[in-house]
Amino acid sequence: MDKLSTQKRVLIATLISFAFFIAYEYFYISKLPKNEQNATLSAEQISNNTHTTQVPTNTESQSISNAPITTNKTLVIIKSDKFEANIDELGRISKFYLNENKYKLEDDTRTQLVTDSLKPLEIRFSDNSLNQLSFVTPFVADKSEIDVTSEPQVVTLTQKLNDVIVTKKITFYKSGKYDISINVSNDADYFITTGLRPSVAIDAYTVHGALLRHADNKLSVLEDGDVDANEKYNDINVAAASDRYYTSLLYVFDKTFNVVMSVDDAKNALIFIKGSQNFNASGYIGPKTNSVLKSIDERLSDVVEYGWFTFIAKPMFKFLDFLHNYIGNWGWAIVALTIIIRVVLFPLTYKGMLSMNKLKELAPKMKELQTKYKGDPQKLNTHMMELYKKHNANPMGGCLPILLQIPIFFAIYRVLLNAIELKGAEWILWINDLSVMDPFFVLPILMGATMFLQQKLTPTTFTDPMQEKIMKFLPLIFTFFFVTFPAGLTLYWFVNNVCSVIQQIFVNKLFEKQKNKNAEAKV
Repeated sequence: MDKLSTQKRVLIATLISFAFFIAYEYFYISKLPKNEQNATLSAEQISNNTHTTQVPTNTESQSISNAPITTNKTLVIIKSDKFEANIDELGRISKFYLNENKYKLEDDTRTQLVTDSLKPLEIRFSDNSLNQLSFVTPFVADKSEIDVTSEPQVVTLTQKLNDVIVTKKITFYKSGKYDISINVSNDADYFITTGLRPSVAIDAYTVHGALLRHADNKLSVLEDGDVDANEKYNDINVAAASDRYYTSLLYVFDKTFNVVMSVDDAKNALIFIKGSQNFNASGYIGPKTNSVLKSIDERLSDVVEYGWFTFIAKPMFKFLDFLHNYIGNWGWAIVALTIIIRVVLFPLTYKGMLSMNKLKELAPKMKELQTKYKGDPQKLNTHMMELYKKHNANPMGGCLPILLQIPIFFAIYRVLLNAIELKGAEWILWINDLSVMDPFFVLPILMGATMFLQQKLTPTTFTDPMQEKIMKFLPLIFTFFFVTFPAGLTLYWFVNNVCSVIQQIFVNKLFEKQKNKNAEAKV
């Protein structure tokens, strides 16, 4: 690296950042399925017994097919100002609608979180004949409708399977939380599920599948397509099926779950929790809103998972949330966060910018050395080091600040992508939703323009025309890259560029002033 010129080091640092971004997008984040219909199984597939899920018995793994469902009649309706849920005759949460306007779809209909495939609170028995019977025998409920807007309400469901009686007692809360108690009269082996992850926010940005929280607070993220049937875990206290913004989960903290991960025909991750004769747990269905999850239990906030840079992203979101509570607008909170980060990193970026100016001043002398010792790399390197030492210049000073900011950028990237708090959040004028792309592409264009301006202000000494062309095209490439990104993320990058431009102008003037002073002193 020491043998490389200044412009090559900057080019390498920039390309590493760009390559890392692409690699992160490709290898870590799940891609949109080619055919979204493959993400869930149709009712016809279920009724034709083509959907099988591997569920283990005490002694061996056994393939269990759903028996034909003769009816999908709604048994109980649960109402709240936040949501409306349906329980069908098989004792499952068959529908879960979000009532708040910010969660409405483009056609102004309510968002519905339960898929047509595996549904929350579905029970699968290890005994195949008993399992088949359970899918043709309806539950009976003690009430047909409850309203939990003001206080929790309890509904009791009962299913008679010959000599086996299944009783589900479910207490619903207005937040989307529920407590469930299951009693199986003769201790038949069974598994209960969180259901397939919601499939509302299927995109190329975030992981879809399952998240398991272990008793030691570690997390296992199991993406759709990467799960082997019958993967077993015996120390789980939170089992969550999630997409980008929404989750269906079961949790218990006074003990642990025995969890079996399975897959459906489309290789989607499915969670099955080993039941007991008297099974007690709590659950939640709804948006992955930090404040709601924390109000239920602080530990549930782990369901909002930020990937490799969680250790930076979590405190970053907490600080962003603090700023929002103080400012009252998520857009301005992002602006404030960006400025504060730039201020904190100013000593580092200042040294990097100063180093770039010093290296630009040394460029003629460096070129002389390269010409003089063209055939002797060892002598060239020795004299280059002497030159750097004499003028107190750091050859790594220009690229280190860029490289050290990569983890911060990706932490913010994950925060702004995963924060459902930004959904429906306005900033100013045309930005009515920070969670989606800028409808008029203003922010991406401004981001690209400020990046180009920053390039113009940054000292460089290009000798290779190809390197110069690549650098000139980077703002255009980044602009196109950011066009489809959420406005909140593009806003961060735009403000970050504006701060860089201001800092670069300041450093350039400071360096020029010092240079003039040194020239006057020599005279």
